[in-house]
Amino acid sequence: MGTRVYLARLAGLPVFDPNADRVGRVRDAVVRLRTTNRPPQVVGLVAEMALRRRIFLPIGRVTGMDAEAVSLGTGSLNLRRFEKRPNELLVVEDLLDRRVVVAPEQEGGDDHDAVVVDIGMELNRNTEWVITRVAVREHTGRLTRRGHVYQVEYDRVRGLVGPTDTQGTSNLLALLDQMRPADMANALQDLPDARRNEVAAALSDRKLADVLEELPEHDQVEILARLDRERAADVLERMDPDDAADLLAELPKAEQAVLLDLMEPEEAAPVRQLMSYRPGTAGSVMTSEPVIMTPDATVAEALARIREPDLSPVVAAQVFVARAPSATPTGKYLGMVHFQRLLREPPASIVGGLVDSGIEPLRPDIGLPEITRRMATYDLVAMPVVDGTHRLLGAVTVDDVLDHSLPRDWRDRDAHDDEEQQP
Repeated sequence: MGTRVYLARLAGLPVFDPNADRVGRVRDAVVRLRTTNRPPQVVGLVAEMALRRRIFLPIGRVTGMDAEAVSLGTGSLNLRRFEKRPNELLVVEDLLDRRVVVAPEQEGGDDHDAVVVDIGMELNRNTEWVITRVAVREHTGRLTRRGHVYQVEYDRVRGLVGPTDTQGTSNLLALLDQMRPADMANALQDLPDARRNEVAAALSDRKLADVLEELPEHDQVEILARLDRERAADVLERMDPDDAADLLAELPKAEQAVLLDLMEPEEAAPVRQLMSYRPGTAGSVMTSEPVIMTPDATVAEALARIREPDLSPVVAAQVFVARAPSATPTGKYLGMVHFQRLLREPPASIVGGLVDSGIEPLRPDIGLPEITRRMATYDLVAMPVVDGTHRLLGAVTVDDVLDHSLPRDWRDRDAHDDEEQQP
């Protein structure tokens, strides 16, 4: 393990126990402030375990830190959920992107405004990890020019650990961009409300749409309410129609109407349709954009379609075959073909000859208990939903069923904290 470690670079790295079993991922580092002028001490790391539980790893139990992983010297961990103490700061959450003033190296020089990019720690003679270096980017005040990055000693930096209202988002966004949407949503829940809303607003429309789909409803509503309505409509357009419909359902009727009117008509149409179904039915939870092929399409064309990177695994697991038009609601629904069947057939084969038509489709008014029973009976990850004339309306996927079968607050970490504290 090196004598100097930069803490923001640890975020996202896997954590391994002495048996080389992965126990989680690093999400932040904990810095303890001192009452004297001594530099702050790094006392541990915050690691995210299974089920989004964040725990504290004392720095003394860490035996290795490099560009690939963090290693622990013990497999015995305290699984109590991490809570920051009053005299502690988190590097990524509290210090990254903070505006500071860098004092000159020589007396008589000028101070420089800068933005914190990373925090370096080193072992001192007392075997304590303390902050010794700060990597900063020169603040130019010009949109067209990025300042250069340089390192300075900790004692030359003013404003690093005091209160501030000038914390930006660029470096935190760079770290978050490496995460999956679910992990990014989890990280946002740990931020103070104002910081979370600021970071969310700085995300691209596509990334924000992906993250909103992974957040609890109350966080979705608050973030959306902080955006101007044009931007909110743009983000809703990039969400899956079923997730956009669920989010809009949490808003007042008047606000729903305004946002739907601001959306592009072709994007708003499936959302309006989904919102017309009774909650808890196949129609209300289905996705209106499954993979649909006409019967004269080839296996090669179907495989190319399910390879598209924007498709989720459950949506790409099967192709639904229907007569034209191929956008929902389609022509007559004919059946479905699982991707494993497609892999076993010659590329030139026609999908119309491979369909499984033996599974009865769902009607949009069927409730979740019956949907769950049917999917379990046939070991399916998705089932078609058709109307009275057998036109394909969409498909219910296993993640749709889970999302609507679990408690409404299952994504809310605060709610789970309350449950754990109950006797």
